[in-house]
Amino acid sequence: MNLLEEARIEINEIDAEMARLFARRMAAVEKVAAYKKENGMPILDSAREKQVIDRNVERLEDDRLRPYYTDFLKNAMRVSRAYQQKMLKSGAEAARTLRMELGESSYDIFIERGILKRAGELLDLDRRVLIVTDDGVPRRYALAVAAQCKSPVIVTLKQGEGSKNADNLQKLWNKMLENHFTRSDCVVAVGGGVIGDLAGFCAATYMRGVDFYNLPTTLLSQVDSSIGGKVAVDFGGVKNIVGAFHQPRRVLIDPNVLKTLPSRQLSNGMAEVVKMAMTSDADLFSMIEGGVTEENIEEIIERALRIKKYVVEQDEKESGLRRILNFGHTLGHGVESEGGLKALYHGECVALGMIPMCSASARERLLPVLEKLGLPTVIEGDLTKILQIASHDKKRSGADISVIWVEAIGSCEILKLLLADWEQMIRQNLGVADTEA
Repeated sequence: MNLLEEARIEINEIDAEMARLFARRMAAVEKVAAYKKENGMPILDSAREKQVIDRNVERLEDDRLRPYYTDFLKNAMRVSRAYQQKMLKSGAEAARTLRMELGESSYDIFIERGILKRAGELLDLDRRVLIVTDDGVPRRYALAVAAQCKSPVIVTLKQGEGSKNADNLQKLWNKMLENHFTRSDCVVAVGGGVIGDLAGFCAATYMRGVDFYNLPTTLLSQVDSSIGGKVAVDFGGVKNIVGAFHQPRRVLIDPNVLKTLPSRQLSNGMAEVVKMAMTSDADLFSMIEGGVTEENIEEIIERALRIKKYVVEQDEKESGLRRILNFGHTLGHGVESEGGLKALYHGECVALGMIPMCSASARERLLPVLEKLGLPTVIEGDLTKILQIASHDKKRSGADISVIWVEAIGSCEILKLLLADWEQMIRQNLGVADTEA
């Protein structure tokens, strides 16, 4: 028997012993998973993993082997986390999962109550992580994510659209430079649409693009801006004028965070759900008519996302089908820009924009739903001024404008109208308060 054969026999014996030890280790991992599940603990504990690796590497007398043993232990930890994840996701507790099919840019969307506590299992946070949030988001959400990161850096911005600007973008770039972020690191958004847009654009532009994860905390961002890959900042007084397409690596949607939202913010998000139901899902609209409850909110979120998922998959860069997502937005953007006598949220403006852009029979069902959700049905502002602003919409071409029209709930079509005819349609079909100038 030569030396090679002797060495292979020895390796086989060691592998057999390692298999027995591996089975013992994974049995212990099951006990750890059960304890964490019972106590609501996250799977990833970066400090504990580092401690275990450092302690075991020190046991090696041969310094040449230490970097290899470090890699071996890191892989063992990764396998353990994956196994714990499977234990925690068993049965009815498994997350609802949607797969965005966009070729090399494909990614998963997970919908599950309490999923923020599992961010470390589902996202690659074993690196430098820039966590972007705002002061309107409960601090504990960002801290829960940070606790699962190897090297977290939290930046908290002021709440509101005014924060989505070039100055804050530069602030995020500076923070990444100061903390020696590389192309192997990532950005995580923990907040609403403003934070998602800003953090996503930061990820798209730092070192020509780093990984981006989106953890939306408002209903509006969960059903709308959380997917699609459109990221941007406002500039020169124009909303989203500087931006890019940068798909997230993964999206985690936790319906539990909606419990901390004011009712008006929930209504704001539901406007986008109604929009998608009006154009694409009559059954979803009927569900909303029956009432939105804590029991059916996950299904409502999932069905709304499935609509947007399908549309984005067919038209990632907004060259055709994706225009149906603009239902209610042309007039809505005019309302949002003008402001009127009462500052309105984005969803509230979209609600107003939908009303004149559907048939009388569809409007008859739409209005009671909007009222039930606490959304506005009458414009309080200068309609002439609003129409002037809306007429500059990017969907205008010369004297024509392209709009989305709903004849029957659950389907839609793109109409090309003369600007004058469009304005007349709005004046005929939309109520205006006596406060109009």
